[in-house]
Amino acid sequence: MSFESGHPDQTYEQVVRGRRSIRGYLDKPVPRALIEEVISMAMRSPTSMNTQPWHFHVITGEPLDRIRKGNTENILAGVPDSREFRRGHAFEGVHRDRQVGCAVQLFEAMGIARDDKEKRQDWVLRGFRQFDAPVCVIVTYDKELSDSDDTAFDCGAVTTALVNAAWSRGLGCVINSQGIMQSPVVREHAGIPDDQVIMKAVALGWPDPDFPANSVYITRRPIEDAARFVGFD
Repeated sequence: MSFESGHPDQTYEQVVRGRRSIRGYLDKPVPRALIEEVISMAMRSPTSMNTQPWHFHVITGEPLDRIRKGNTENILAGVPDSREFRRGHAFEGVHRDRQVGCAVQLFEAMGIARDDKEKRQDWVLRGFRQFDAPVCVIVTYDKELSDSDDTAFDCGAVTTALVNAAWSRGLGCVINSQGIMQSPVVREHAGIPDDQVIMKAVALGWPDPDFPANSVYITRRPIEDAARFVGFD
């Protein structure tokens, strides 16, 4: 598989159409200066009334290993989910269908059979290990803004900008919730202040071209299914 990332002269269309979620990474460090460049680009994302509510906690090395270990031990011990950002009800209907469709594509790529409990569990645990990526970016926002829907919107926008900026520099990402479901573990080892809410995790690193799931390109809804045009001829 070849990746079209890593060329700063890419067009915007090449970045957004080429980007995919990366779930397997090379064992190769990412320079801090490059991550700073990516975050700086992402922070050009628009926000409601210029509130810029986000914070980025960029973790690597031993602290990230402690988070992986704590997350995995807790989930295997049956420690309840303690994520801080609302999850809502389980998906149903067409949303559940899309969720299952994505999982089927990934399992097929990885050769994970429906009845292979060991491989299925290992796949789930990869998420709690931040997909073994060399870097994890924890996105948080100021707790004083917790009752603002604009804040969640703004943090989602900057996270999208982050993964696109990373892709434009040859890096891959996957936005995930497994990595922050055991929030006390994350808060302790990442040193996240109590006045911030932990929202999302972003695994980040150099894509492994030999990892089968990285070749999966999830299809999107056709525009006629998603958009309505009013007042056009």
